[in-house]
Amino acid sequence: MTAPFVPRIRLYQNWLREQRGLVFDSYDALWRWSVSDLEGFWRSIWDFSGMQSPTPPGQVLVEARMPGAQWFPGTQVNYAREVLRHVDAAHAAGLTAIVSEDELGEVRELSWPELRRQVGAFALTLRGLGVQRGDRVAAYLPNRPEAMVAFLACSSVGAIWSVCAPDMGTASVVDRFRQIEPKLLIAADGVHYGGKALDRSAVVQELRAALPSVRTLVLLRTPFAAQRIAAEADWADAIARDDAATAAFEPEWLPFDHPVWIVYSSGTTGLPKPIVHGQGGILLNMHACGLHHDLGPSYEANNAGERYHWFSSTGWVMWNSQLAGLASGTTICLYDGNPAGGKEKPDWGVLWRFVARHRVTFFGAGAAYFANCMKAGLQVRDCGDLSRVRALGSTGSPLSEEVQRWGTAQVLGAGSPAVWWYNISGGTDFCGAFVGGNRELPEVPGQMQCRFLGAAVEAWNEQGQPVIGEVGELVCTRPIPSMPLYFWGDEGNARYLSSYFDTYPGVWRHGDWIRIGEDGGCIIYGRSDATINRQGLRMGTSEIYSAVEGLPEVLDSMVVDLEYLGRESYMPLFVVLRPGVVLDDALRGRIHEAIRNHLSPRFLPNDIFQVAEIPRTLSGKKQELPIKKLLLGQPIEKVVNREAMANPGSLDWFLAFAAQRAQTVQG
Repeated sequence: MTAPFVPRIRLYQNWLREQRGLVFDSYDALWRWSVSDLEGFWRSIWDFSGMQSPTPPGQVLVEARMPGAQWFPGTQVNYAREVLRHVDAAHAAGLTAIVSEDELGEVRELSWPELRRQVGAFALTLRGLGVQRGDRVAAYLPNRPEAMVAFLACSSVGAIWSVCAPDMGTASVVDRFRQIEPKLLIAADGVHYGGKALDRSAVVQELRAALPSVRTLVLLRTPFAAQRIAAEADWADAIARDDAATAAFEPEWLPFDHPVWIVYSSGTTGLPKPIVHGQGGILLNMHACGLHHDLGPSYEANNAGERYHWFSSTGWVMWNSQLAGLASGTTICLYDGNPAGGKEKPDWGVLWRFVARHRVTFFGAGAAYFANCMKAGLQVRDCGDLSRVRALGSTGSPLSEEVQRWGTAQVLGAGSPAVWWYNISGGTDFCGAFVGGNRELPEVPGQMQCRFLGAAVEAWNEQGQPVIGEVGELVCTRPIPSMPLYFWGDEGNARYLSSYFDTYPGVWRHGDWIRIGEDGGCIIYGRSDATINRQGLRMGTSEIYSAVEGLPEVLDSMVVDLEYLGRESYMPLFVVLRPGVVLDDALRGRIHEAIRNHLSPRFLPNDIFQVAEIPRTLSGKKQELPIKKLLLGQPIEKVVNREAMANPGSLDWFLAFAAQRAQTVQG
């Protein structure tokens, strides 16, 4: 008889009762303990997850301050060790480590022993190329197993990893990598995306020329490059060895706070912020997040056959979430390509068919992806057998109630016996989530179920006081292990402090509006610096989008509130309409009616404009603040980096509109 499935967060609570004598009568009580007894909670995560160190942990937290908290002094860890400790058990259970597929339909499976061999082989290659502990290794790679192997090998030898996706512009990649002065560059000479083969060999040569610190290029050769370029090493050769040294290789033990990777904020002005995270802090927080993800080792009876897929490019922090799946012993599934198929012929069923083919159990993507599927009229049941899907994950922007209800009906109609929506919100900044899900709590479409364990999240009003049932600034009042160690090259922590602690010294201000309900459920209302404030009433932009984009004619929208000194504010609404639909007086009336009925007449826009596209970041977020600044008169080069955008061509219309507005305001 098959043992009944037990949510991982319940297994953790059972463990707390048996090992610590701690019993909690509600999730709220458990959460309050986790943010009040930081030492007890984070030590329990270490022990429950089985983290290893040759020097057992003693003190958990030296001082509970932000920034600068020092965790688990004297311990030693390694991300690669945490992954590879699952090899024998997972392989004995007949499980695969990584399943991958690309747009051309090539499917590859990497076994756990083969993952270990490739990581060992490339780690030895890195050492042979002179890479030492603390050196930066930059990667320009797509979402393929090679990127996972390369990261784990870098971690194995104590090198500091940093990756950019090949869909990013050359200048944007240089802006990131030049700051950290990498010693070695790993790059792909081509990709296949949106139905097209894209040669990246010239870009790789430009990167090499623009990064004088790079001594060695390791090239992943693909069929998509039109020319063969020179490199010090080929990827195929770098992972080829299979000898006694490879079999005996073990990742180095590293200090808990040794840097593991450098990720970048999607800042709208200046150079991107190079955020440094620590080995131990990332591992510890990922294990805590795993309780909420409800992901455990795929080889354990409780999680037998678990397969985790969160669609991402290597340039989005959700790629790191897939790495977290490996660290928990879960089989991960990677898709390398455009989730909407070819640009000229969109196909929103691509990922659903991938999920069906590979028997994915947990399918995550950006909220905009699910909204686009609904808008396209996709019939998920036509995409294959989805009976194994038990969880749908969403992040990147708020998921509307309508889209969540649509997704539930579609997946249940496609054969899944049950589906749990795992809506989360967090950030690249601390490589985790502040609010998200718990399978044991009630679900309310359009909401997130709870605050994460260990995350002392509150909503603060304008007086800096915590509020319940009201919209306020999302703050975190106590440290989390995965908060940045520092920003690379940040003299005196100046950029770090100004990014999160300038408003409330010693308290992390995240830059989002949040409402926390009496039941602990949370709603994110968008960025606090792009909030609508009409006649003294504040409203997050996501509520306006929910009303406007609920109309069948509207595919996408963006609103900004332009407050002029000495003048009444001006709030334009920009809409992308279905093909063939024109913005006429009748449609304007329906948009006004939707906003009036869903929100308040206070939030009716001053004007509505039809545009071809809404400007978005590479991770799919609407560029509200840059457009607001542009329309308030700031020069385009100071408010947005085109290379960090998914659709830079969309700015041309807004530039013309800004010029027109400037004349109107001056007149």
